[in-house]
Amino acid sequence: MSEDPTVVLRAPAASTYRVAMVGACPYPVPQGSQVLLRQTALGIRERGHDVRLVVYGHGIGQDSSGLDVHRCRRIPGVRRTAAGPSLAKPILDRLLVRTLKRVIDEHRIDLVHAHNYEGLWVALKAGKRPIVYHAHNAMADELPHFLLGGRLLGRRLDRTLPRRADHIIAPHKRLAEYLLSCRCEASRISVIPPPADIQTFQQATVSDENALGIPPILYTGNQDRYQNLDLLFKAVARLCTDMPSARLIVATAQEAELADADVLPTPDVDSLRKVLAQDSVVACPRVSWSGYPIKLLNAMAAGRAVVACESAAHPITHRHDGIVVADNDVTQFAKALQWLMTQPKVRARLGRNARATAIANHGPAQIATSIEQVYERVMKAADH
Repeated sequence: MSEDPTVVLRAPAASTYRVAMVGACPYPVPQGSQVLLRQTALGIRERGHDVRLVVYGHGIGQDSSGLDVHRCRRIPGVRRTAAGPSLAKPILDRLLVRTLKRVIDEHRIDLVHAHNYEGLWVALKAGKRPIVYHAHNAMADELPHFLLGGRLLGRRLDRTLPRRADHIIAPHKRLAEYLLSCRCEASRISVIPPPADIQTFQQATVSDENALGIPPILYTGNQDRYQNLDLLFKAVARLCTDMPSARLIVATAQEAELADADVLPTPDVDSLRKVLAQDSVVACPRVSWSGYPIKLLNAMAAGRAVVACESAAHPITHRHDGIVVADNDVTQFAKALQWLMTQPKVRARLGRNARATAIANHGPAQIATSIEQVYERVMKAADH
């Protein structure tokens, strides 16, 4: 057996496939969707498949993964990396269709693995079958954060687009059940959680006290509306009435000036690893239920104790490997933060359990094997 507990030895794939993995997004960007795209592609490549990433023409920094990355033509002046609709996106998506068609022809692609809704749209327009749709969210849940009337439009998209794929990968059971209610076939849905970047993060240590006497509260990620940061700011403000020295750090790749937090630039995975190596209590105030916060998996892989709201706390078991509180309950959130900040032994125990959960349930090799089984199913169905 391997001496590294994060490495799971698997038999080679019975068949190898040429896969175009499509993300209609800037790449690389240290945000959840792009991290999931990258980790999925790396896992499939490790299984012996030929994986080609097909993405937008811009991103932040350079990709050091060694993946074969095919970019659509870059539009001068377009540098936006934040999630959500934009005027440039329809143009970028049509350029991406052209790029995907070229990759399919030049590299004799066997199947298309499309991430998120726009990736699925691009795959459908490219015309190559089979298509595996990797769902990141439900539009009825997420679109209202970006558009007035977004829930109605999102529900319509949920009921029409996903079922056009040959197979759907849902990151958790609740989204799978929702897709069933949207007329997707149960036999064409597999629940496969995201892989954790276990190799990047090491088990962090917990100190009895730091220079301030208590560890800071840490939020990692973007400041988009669906992240629900107002809840975190209110909880920290309430906490500060009892603990005036409490400090909130927002570690983000976005430019930000926040009156209620110290902003720490984290433009890449290496800077995030260093942030998570420092003693802290990680906060995830998100209540949007359909996605799967990759920030939780990063914190768990790093052995950090996390406070999360119930609707988005998918990988956490309350009081075993994290703390789960009711959605949008400021008082509960503040109390949970305060408890962990003052209990180093509890932080250490939850952190150890969190990393163990990440290794047991989100190991890249086992996730890649599950996805590979989906590939085998859709390829066999395509041959008949």
